[in-house]
Amino acid sequence: MPQFAKQISHTFYKAQKGLSLVSTLWILTILSILATQLLYSIHIEQRTQQNFLDRAKFHYAARAGFEWTLARMRGDQTPFDSLGESWTEPITGQVEDGVQVGNFLNYRVTITDEASKVNVNTADVGLISNLLAQVGANPDDALTEELANKIVESRPYRTVRDLARVEGMTSELLYGVQQTGGFTQTSSTANTGNLQATATNNQPGLVDLATIYSIDASTTPDGEPLVNINTAEADELTKITGQQNRPVFTQGEAESLIQQREFDNLAALVDVQAVSDEIFNNIQDRLTTEDTNENTNEEEENNNPQEQEGDGQVNINTADVETFESLPSIDEGIAERIVNHRDTQGLFQNIDAIKDVQMLTPQDFIGIVDKITLKDGETRSGLININTAPSEILALLPGMDPEKALAIVTRREEEAPDTSQIQNFTDEEIKGNPFTNISQLAQLEEIDFETFHQVVDWITFRSHGYRIEANGVDTADKVISTCIGIIDRTGNEIRIQHWFLNY
Repeated sequence: MPQFAKQISHTFYKAQKGLSLVSTLWILTILSILATQLLYSIHIEQRTQQNFLDRAKFHYAARAGFEWTLARMRGDQTPFDSLGESWTEPITGQVEDGVQVGNFLNYRVTITDEASKVNVNTADVGLISNLLAQVGANPDDALTEELANKIVESRPYRTVRDLARVEGMTSELLYGVQQTGGFTQTSSTANTGNLQATATNNQPGLVDLATIYSIDASTTPDGEPLVNINTAEADELTKITGQQNRPVFTQGEAESLIQQREFDNLAALVDVQAVSDEIFNNIQDRLTTEDTNENTNEEEENNNPQEQEGDGQVNINTADVETFESLPSIDEGIAERIVNHRDTQGLFQNIDAIKDVQMLTPQDFIGIVDKITLKDGETRSGLININTAPSEILALLPGMDPEKALAIVTRREEEAPDTSQIQNFTDEEIKGNPFTNISQLAQLEEIDFETFHQVVDWITFRSHGYRIEANGVDTADKVISTCIGIIDRTGNEIRIQHWFLNY
């Protein structure tokens, strides 16, 4: 018995010792797991802090790039804005790392002219319909025009992405579609069996081609305020000069213009009558197309000189400038336009035909488009810059097509025949042959007068609204932080109209 008890005691001791060892091992395992988790948590915390620090540093690098770009934009003195200027090239630079001594942070900045896009807050239904067709909508589908009408009815928009709330808008139209072809075997890889991806064909969306930020100053190419022909007094209208810096309107023409105004577009000026309805009503009793003086004898003329001078009828098919001037409200300018019309178009068939005489010739109209406006205010919104807009956008405008749009792009990219006229504006070298005013557009062979007077309400040759996107990038050229600002240069100082951050 004692020996048996001793064996039991020994066995129990060994079992207890084993349990203690197992317990110790479990405790060590648990402690190891806890230690690992603690170290991992510390590592995650350190990585988070480092990541936040990196983002903060690269954010300020992006801000530094943004501010540097603003300084460069303040130095841009050209009265036009084109893709041949240095601001169109990406701007790169470095700033000193404020945390790690001797380290530098990189930034990269791009500038986009908002006037190179269609402004959905100002475009009419026709232009928006064309824009929808450009981003994939069926131009022959009635739903396209219906959507365009709804876009117009639902404005204004704060961002282009607000178009998403318009009934009928789709993500494909708004954001575009990336169409990547499958893998195909090319001739250069046919023997090896390797596959090469076909080119990616991206369908742009409205976010790529539309804007709400395009803005232009309401000034002439020389920086003088534009004349509002809908509100200007006659004296102001007579100061408007055209080609060769000659006045376009006489006092009588200015007063006749005032009687006909409330214009919705500049193109309406082409149809303005030299003799307004009001003037015609006052003089029609003295107008004729027949020679009523054939039977008037010399004695009657001598006996009634005042009647013949003041109340006699005027044959509009034979009268000279001086004779027309004898009529009320007809001055030399209107009289000359009547005579020129008769000489070029033929005799008037009746007195009402005198109202067919136009106030402006095509050359007169072309010569003043850069000096007039239809609305008061220091700025104009929604104009397309013919110096920066792509041909796809230019082709959407009234009267335009792809061929005419290409002619504009070709003109602005060609070598300027007289570079001195462009380089005098700035010390920097400007590439291409940018338009320095709107009237130059009429010089293109592809742009006839019919096209010019349709498109002139929609275009400009400069811009005062830009999108600046500044990125803080690491050594692998990976974007770490982005800041985007919309700037307005219409005043004496550049103003940041909108600000977006993306850490």
